[in-house]
Amino acid sequence: MKSPLAPGIRLFTSFSRDGCYRTFILFLTFLFYTAYHLSRKPISIVKSELHRNCSTASRPADLNITNNATWCDWAPFDQDNYQTLFGVLDNCFLVTYAIGMFFSGIFGERLPLRYYLSVGMLLSGLFTCLFGLGFYLKIHSLWYYAFIQVMNGLVQTTGWPAVVACVGNWFGKGKRGFIMGVWNSHTSVGNILGSLIAGVFVSSAWGMSFIVPGIIIASTGILCFFFLVEKPEDINCTPPQHHSDQDSGEVEPLLQNSPRTVNGSISSEPPAIVEDHTEPISFCGALSIPGVMEFSLCLLFAKLVSYTFLYWLPLYISNVAHFDAKEAGDMSTLFDVGGIVGGIMAGVVSDYTGGRATTCCVMLIAAAPMLFLYNNIGQRNLGTTVAMLLVCGGLVNGPYALITTAVSADLGTHESLRGNSRALSTVTAIIDGTGSLGAALGPLLAGVISPTGWNNVFYMLISADVLACLFLTRLVYKEAQGWCGRAPRVRGFKEI
Repeated sequence: MKSPLAPGIRLFTSFSRDGCYRTFILFLTFLFYTAYHLSRKPISIVKSELHRNCSTASRPADLNITNNATWCDWAPFDQDNYQTLFGVLDNCFLVTYAIGMFFSGIFGERLPLRYYLSVGMLLSGLFTCLFGLGFYLKIHSLWYYAFIQVMNGLVQTTGWPAVVACVGNWFGKGKRGFIMGVWNSHTSVGNILGSLIAGVFVSSAWGMSFIVPGIIIASTGILCFFFLVEKPEDINCTPPQHHSDQDSGEVEPLLQNSPRTVNGSISSEPPAIVEDHTEPISFCGALSIPGVMEFSLCLLFAKLVSYTFLYWLPLYISNVAHFDAKEAGDMSTLFDVGGIVGGIMAGVVSDYTGGRATTCCVMLIAAAPMLFLYNNIGQRNLGTTVAMLLVCGGLVNGPYALITTAVSADLGTHESLRGNSRALSTVTAIIDGTGSLGAALGPLLAGVISPTGWNNVFYMLISADVLACLFLTRLVYKEAQGWCGRAPRVRGFKEI
């Protein structure tokens, strides 16, 4: 009797050629943006080491001390205004990132994505390492660290528009919310890995907390240069269907056993390469796509909340719960674990209901009271802290993940573009660039407000969530009309 095929081989052969390449591109771009976020995280972990509670630190016997209160701090962050100085560093990165993002999408539409991403990751690795070298070279100039942050913010703008454009080139709308919800967990995975890697070195030699992530992202840049495929047409794979006559008729599984057919006959020939002669869309043209303005403004406030947690949560946990730098960094990763689940759930729900805006709005509304509860009861015991961080992470990062991935890809392939596939990077850059303005504003406000009390910081975050909801009211109303039968139900903003 002939033995059955091995299970592993059956699984391998169940993937079509197109499915294998789609899976590979999804994994590769996941890895790339994980590295981007991994290299951004160390500064939030190192903050509590740059300015410590020196009264609890072990003092070397041979150290000549002039100030007992700040002897263990790293100048210039040994001053009373250290929180403001941390805010300056955050905003040197975030403001440059926000401004550069608007131009990055334009460059991304006109340059090969493989070269664009590779150079961006190599330069990101360089500047991340230079920040860490300040420890070994004993650099105590604020201007040095501020300049590194400005340059790193600029080169990091190469990442998001390029990876979203690449994934959008390979996947259509049928399962985009779920696929991109899973894929977008790279943000949280990168934050978690960045926290854990930085935490290993933060108490002994904080410079390595930057140098190791810098080497990692530079290595992924080399990987990108050798392996990234920008479009399925480049290797004779079938391009995705971005628009269909019936909204629910498109299904593009990764597993696909059926061969291609031509006039009812099986064909093994690869599809012909179709040249794209469309012109890149203008900035104003992308801004006029229905839904772009509303989601951009919503993301401004949603990302304000997310990035305030990204940059200030470890310090908040350290100050309020009195954990050391490593313990606070490890505890903050729970917020990102919740973000992974929240992003996937937002994608699944929005795929099922067809309501991207409504899904975001409901999660933002739920996030506001949860933030209030976390600030008031979140530090009572370990179990409460873990549960509240997971829930808050899911509700805060879910809408942010959905807007920056599936929504951006939907709008970048909107039917009003009449098949112009070169708009995706610009649309993504506009949405994420506007959101990055909020990402810059949030940590800055946290630095200014936190000396008056952490309660005021959380009131600011709750207000931002409410404002984010308000910008989606028109789109939520249109989606509700579709569900009530007053307007055609569509997926992906066909007639917003």
